[in-house]
Amino acid sequence: MSTHEPVVSQQILDLIASKSDEQRSNRKMSPEVVEALKECGFFKMLLPKQWGGSEHRPQAFFAEQMRIAEADMSTAWACGIVAVHAFQVALMSEEAQREVYGDGPNALISSSYNPVGAKAEMCEGGFMLSGRWGWSSGSDHCSWALLGGVIPGDGYRTFLIPRSQYVIEDTWDVMGLQGTGSNDVFIETPIFVPEHRTHKQMDGFNCVHDQESAMYDLSWAQTFVRVVNTAAIGALKHALKIFIDTRVGTATTDMTKLAGDVETQERIARAMNTTAELEAVMMYNFDKMEAANWKPTIEERILYRYQASLVIDKAIAAIDTLFDAAGGRSVFKNHPLQNLWHDIHIARCHVANNPTAFSRNLGSVALGMDNKDVFI
Repeated sequence: MSTHEPVVSQQILDLIASKSDEQRSNRKMSPEVVEALKECGFFKMLLPKQWGGSEHRPQAFFAEQMRIAEADMSTAWACGIVAVHAFQVALMSEEAQREVYGDGPNALISSSYNPVGAKAEMCEGGFMLSGRWGWSSGSDHCSWALLGGVIPGDGYRTFLIPRSQYVIEDTWDVMGLQGTGSNDVFIETPIFVPEHRTHKQMDGFNCVHDQESAMYDLSWAQTFVRVVNTAAIGALKHALKIFIDTRVGTATTDMTKLAGDVETQERIARAMNTTAELEAVMMYNFDKMEAANWKPTIEERILYRYQASLVIDKAIAAIDTLFDAAGGRSVFKNHPLQNLWHDIHIARCHVANNPTAFSRNLGSVALGMDNKDVFI
């Protein structure tokens, strides 16, 4: 696994950590944090050089997302999702890319891909779109949104919509990941979306694009399914540090007794192993994809999708192991370990973090059945 020069400085990480409580209270990200991440280049790590991006490898991008998550999981979740959209837009028409990035590489895009509340219909030159979409993380700071919809007779597409054509409704009153500001996006009166500002699901599956870099031959799904769970790895590292600090930093703790507390030792060891395992599997997968010139087989894509979906369940087991032995102070609201416990558990609600369907697809394909997942 190769290394990279950090993009996000320690000064910015300290800023993010200092804003964590404020963001949780305000239920959205601090403009100061977003601006700092713009200035350091985090949002353009996966953007093509053609538009002023740095075209970092996914390994470097996810390493930075984990570092941010050690400072604050909400920031890593929301900003990671916003940043990864540069990869998807790079697969769309050049006209769409120019509309978004023509004035600079730091245009920010939120998303909500769930088509349940959407109504999309074909019309001359494009589509008419309306509806409501939830969990649009970081939307307050974005000038565009990628919204999912199913068109009768045509299938699933993602629609790229400018900020002037949708309303953000403040609905994000939740028990974890409060700082992500994952509010609803609402379009009441149908709007026209030109064909060039849409992305067919099957084009994403077949890796259709016009970029020069081979990195964009990688399925768009392989980046997105990781961005919604990688923050939990960094958050788990943070939780482990808090747990150890509270164990050794308590004035009433008898260090001789603690050193001999087998249960505490085992809980720490299991959590340490989980963070190492989750990070190693992810990086190994991307290294394998890079070695294949970013063209893994369908079977590999199915496996990697399943392995990504396991991250949150494994992180939950690890944070539970720590929280169960965190002591009486941890039950009080806003205890840092309790906040991380909530954040990691809430991440499980994202559909990409539910392994059931992905495990069945992996097993059935191994037994000779056809692949049933086109977001791999």
